[in-house]
Amino acid sequence: MAWFLAAIAVSISFWVISLSRILSSSSCVPSNPPFFRAGSGKKRNILLVIAHPDDESMFFAPTILFLNSEGHNIHILCISTGNAEGVGNNRKEEIYRACAILKIPLQQVKVLDHPCLQDGFKNTWDHELLARLIEDEIKVWDIDSLITFDDFGVSGHPNHRDVHHGIRMLLSTNKQRKFEAWELVSRSIFRKYTGPLDVWLSIVSSSYYRQTQIYCLLNNRPSKSYLAMAEHQSQWVWFRKLFVLFSSYTYMNTLRKIIDSE
Repeated sequence: MAWFLAAIAVSISFWVISLSRILSSSSCVPSNPPFFRAGSGKKRNILLVIAHPDDESMFFAPTILFLNSEGHNIHILCISTGNAEGVGNNRKEEIYRACAILKIPLQQVKVLDHPCLQDGFKNTWDHELLARLIEDEIKVWDIDSLITFDDFGVSGHPNHRDVHHGIRMLLSTNKQRKFEAWELVSRSIFRKYTGPLDVWLSIVSSSYYRQTQIYCLLNNRPSKSYLAMAEHQSQWVWFRKLFVLFSSYTYMNTLRKIIDSE
């Protein structure tokens, strides 16, 4: 019993130390050039492209909070209402409330309800259609930076992955583009559920990449992630509450620049 209690004490201490590291900074390692720093003299127009309402709170909150702290204009394009269980109208309202917590103006949040882009594991989304719709938003808001899922899409959800490939198609057909794209790096099942402890592995892994291609952003206000996700009442069941508490995506995001085109 003594060794078990000692192990618990060590784990709690390590958790607290890791959380303290996150709360004390907005990035894993110093970067040059810094990622989207306001000091660079340019306020960016950034479009976060997600698949469902609640993606912004569960996965991208560290990125959103960082960009807000730097004064950038953040727009969200949510490709579906998340109507797989018939509560799409509710979920549409929930994302607006969550974005209010994350300080994103209502007029900068757009939720689509296209008949060919409906939520569901068995629904394949057309990449060309996605590319066209995303390009429309880029033109409307004069977007210079896109952020979205990577090829695995954090959870492997096919809708997440289709959004990624839609942006890949957009990049491949716009060789003279004036915008860049970044993807949220998916973690292994082990790292996904280590909460703030993953900060140490993120620090090590970030140091192996060129600083202009990958950045690790820390969430020094993790309670905001919890509060934003709590606005998604239709999804706020016990296992998602645990997810927000233990998910490394609550505490940090690693963004990688999308370079290669399909």
